[in-house]
Amino acid sequence: MTTTVPQWAMRMKACLNGGRKFPASAIELAEAAAGAVAAGADALHVHPRDTTGRESLVAEDVGAAVAAIRAACPGVRVGVSTGIWMTDGDARRREALVRAWGDLAARPDFASVNVHEQGFSDLVAVLHGAGIGVEAGVWEPAGADELDGLPLERVLVEVLGTPADRAVAKADTILDRLGKAGYRGPRLLHGEGDACWPLVEHAGWLRLPTRIGLEDTLVLPDGRTAKDNAELVREAVLIWSAALPPEGPQET
Repeated sequence: MTTTVPQWAMRMKACLNGGRKFPASAIELAEAAAGAVAAGADALHVHPRDTTGRESLVAEDVGAAVAAIRAACPGVRVGVSTGIWMTDGDARRREALVRAWGDLAARPDFASVNVHEQGFSDLVAVLHGAGIGVEAGVWEPAGADELDGLPLERVLVEVLGTPADRAVAKADTILDRLGKAGYRGPRLLHGEGDACWPLVEHAGWLRLPTRIGLEDTLVLPDGRTAKDNAELVREAVLIWSAALPPEGPQET
């Protein structure tokens, strides 16, 4: 059975940039965050960058982004990525950089760690020790078997590289495997690219939180290019809310 930490309510997380070049700076991220929160987001996920625009795990860059977002969005929880690509696949360097976050005045509230990446469980321990919540990113069903005993805030069920007409089935397969593996904690369901919008709706039907933003998609459900993160959030809130079942939770 997976150990969980105290939870907080969430329905819509805004993922503001990911690998996109904009928003990039702390100021740009803060402006995008404020717009997304005004549109209905109640949590934020960002990829901080250094002065050259490169995604960064350096404490100074992470702290600057988190501080700027908190100033623009008081009371909204802020999370960051720990993608191992930011250290060119070097798990030890990644762990050392993340360990330095413990000394930040503006620490992230939570951080995502991809289960399939080298050093996953060690990084979970480092984040937990620093008082930073951990979201475990599970991309494939087998990842559910790697969570036992870890202090997780939630699991991110992430459907990537999947056509729209197969997204729901892939998500349900991962969710089912989580249950069979004994995970009973909170889950967030989302997709990227073509899988994005079908899973916003499916998450609503299952009463699971979801996420939306320029990291996951550049387009609205009708194929139009989104103006910004705020427009994506507004549309996602409508779709998620409309999909809620009439009574009783479908997932917990």
